[in-house]
Amino acid sequence: MEIRQQWDHITNTLQADIKVLDMPLLDTSSISNDLDRRFIADLVLQILSYVAQKERENIRARQRQGIDIAKAKGKHLGRPRAQYPDNWDDVYTRWQKKEITAKRAMEELNLKRTTFYKLVINYPGE
Repeated sequence: MEIRQQWDHITNTLQADIKVLDMPLLDTSSISNDLDRRFIADLVLQILSYVAQKERENIRARQRQGIDIAKAKGKHLGRPRAQYPDNWDDVYTRWQKKEITAKRAMEELNLKRTTFYKLVINYPGE
């Protein structure tokens, strides 16, 4: 309901007018003293806020359902896991024996620093 709070702040506290070009019912510039029109503008804003909130809730619910269905089917969600390069064993062994630096190993494997160390931590050979 943040929009309603901002609307109230602008129209009541700052006493500024708001003119929504594609929604004449929300035009506050011509209703300075007209309580009926101000009431209608506030009511329309509340209805639109309610509809928008319900739509956000529906989107979240449908998204959650889709995620649950994908998980039930065993589909992997998110970023693909890093794969061990074909030359991993050779380069990893040389790095462990301190024949090459970690930086050189990353270059030979064509891996970024974080990916390299993530693979080192999860390496099943250890």
